Amino acid sequence: MRVIAGSAKRTQLKTIEGLGTRPTTDRIKETLFNMIAPYLYDCMFLDLFAGSGAIGIEALSRGAMEAVFVENNPKAMACVKENLKKTHLESKGMTMSVDVMTALYKLEGEKQFNYIFMDPPYGQEWEKKVLTYLADSDLIADRGVVIVEASKDTDFSYVEDLGYDILKRKEYKTNQHVFLTPAGRKEIC
Repeated sequence: MRVIAGSAKRTQLKTIEGLGTRPTTDRIKETLFNMIAPYLYDCMFLDLFAGSGAIGIEALSRGAMEAVFVENNPKAMACVKENLKKTHLESKGMTMSVDVMTALYKLEGEKQFNYIFMDPPYGQEWEKKVLTYLADSDLIADRGVVIVEASKDTDFSYVEDLGYDILKRKEYKTNQHVFLTPAGRKEIC
């Protein structure tokens, strides 16, 4: 796994061994960032269930102002910190070694994010818990986008009831990216 573009282009990133995380493949990461790259410069990026930090680091490498990495697994967080140092992006990255819901609560009133990316464990409905929290939160900036990486069969039929519009959906072989924004805010992405 590597950084695809920007200031840290071609830097190899460390991942933890085992099946505790599912790193987003370079091909899927490249597709994702081709869609959002024009909007990244000087944005605030939140990487939930960060794993190795590859998504947030890619955002920083491509011009994001700051990225917050939330990861509860100590081994994975060690990878995030090592990868930030290796890419010379540690001054733009904030790490939080807590569970996602605690992190969201702690960030409330402190920051607003243009992009909130999450790649939660599949089949546990974490995306629904986070989206429910964010629906009544101030963490999403005006014109902000929530991007969920989920298994291909994850149901998102409830999101309109929470007050989101689906901007787009990109399906891959086994998973998908779903781009959401609070209802009525369709200007970005």
